[in-house]
Amino acid sequence: MPSRTSSSPRVAVLADSDTRWKWGALTAYRIQSDIRLDGYLLRGRATPTVRQLEEVGARADSLREIRGVAFLEQMKDSVRSIDRTQYDVVVLACVGGAVQAMLHGLARAWRGADTRPVVVTGYVGVVYEKLADGLLLRHGADVVLANSRHDADRFRDVYRGVGADDSSVVECALPFLGGERYKGHCDTEGRDPYTVVFAAQPSVPESRADRTYLLRRAVEHARKHPDREVLIKLRSKPGEHTTHIEELPYQKLAAKAPAGLPSNCRLVYGNMGEVLDRTDLMVTVSSTAALESLHRGIPTAVLTDLGIREVLGNHHFLGSGCLASWDELDAGHRPEPDPEWLARQGVAADGSYDTAFDAARARVTELRTADRLPPLTPYYTPRTAPGYLPGILARHGLDPHGEPVAGHADAPEEPGGLRRVARDTVREAARGAYRHGVQRVAPAIRRWGQL
Repeated sequence: MPSRTSSSPRVAVLADSDTRWKWGALTAYRIQSDIRLDGYLLRGRATPTVRQLEEVGARADSLREIRGVAFLEQMKDSVRSIDRTQYDVVVLACVGGAVQAMLHGLARAWRGADTRPVVVTGYVGVVYEKLADGLLLRHGADVVLANSRHDADRFRDVYRGVGADDSSVVECALPFLGGERYKGHCDTEGRDPYTVVFAAQPSVPESRADRTYLLRRAVEHARKHPDREVLIKLRSKPGEHTTHIEELPYQKLAAKAPAGLPSNCRLVYGNMGEVLDRTDLMVTVSSTAALESLHRGIPTAVLTDLGIREVLGNHHFLGSGCLASWDELDAGHRPEPDPEWLARQGVAADGSYDTAFDAARARVTELRTADRLPPLTPYYTPRTAPGYLPGILARHGLDPHGEPVAGHADAPEEPGGLRRVARDTVREAARGAYRHGVQRVAPAIRRWGQL
């Protein structure tokens, strides 16, 4: 059996989207940099494509797509291996339901094992909705990471409120904060234009009218300030999925803009860190990109144009000093963030980011080097949530006790990232041909019949 005190731990990260892969992989490296990291991409709707993985930039020693039941089988085999394939840490970087299913599945898979990996989970960004639901679905992991002091307090309150153990909650920060500190824009020769970045979100806001409005205001800002460059930072290309479903991509809305986009306004993709390297003003509704921007000291505006509402997530920024409207930004307003708010939100703009993961690192090391870990014991069980838990487990091929359902491995599966892009491309072409037939060919045939 490999030593649990090895100086180079083996870590497995299970992720179900591009952003969660980024969070999971970077969290693993923040906890300990000298690791062997194996990435597992949970096959499903949001499995990232090759392009998305390259844009995220998080590296791994190996990376493969996998189904949940197959991952559990591999984790079961790993704790019984006699070679160096046993994992020291497993990071579950998935949506809450998937985390809960894996916790129950792992509890069954590791039952009776002499040792097992430390299980770590958490959130990829701002927690502004489904606080209790998401947290209780993550309960049972050895470590539940909170991205700020504010979140850590809330997480413990939820667990205590239901009588569950809250010792798993550990305060840290978002793992992808970093980059050069913003020094201010200088109109010196050779300097890029003053750059405004609108960080678009896949599902916020949802309606066509609201998304069209935000796009129009960004375009109008570019026209009112021809000396500025306005970049509309997009998360995915048509046919790709992210953590949230994007029903109305800005690419399609921009293609229908009455006068098109001005020369100083364009759609961009790429790693957010690289985009922030050239940003002078970050604008968003509620994207986690705002926290990345604030960490660097870049002026950041959280839009109030559509109201300050829980459904938009911008209520999270109450007290931040960053709330502003496009009208104010058009007039030259540059928000000034509140230092106390920044400190409570884990932004660490004061330089304390280097120590933000010390507590998490110490907790994981303590657990990893322990002689024996207790069984995983999620709060939800067939007794505490008999009308909720079975449905969650069934979606991932498990019965109410966490055992794989017979025949699930042979059931049709949702295409993964690469196959889904190919499938969606064919579907889009078919839809285009159908629309052309209905809108152009059929009317022409009817006219010919009337001659």
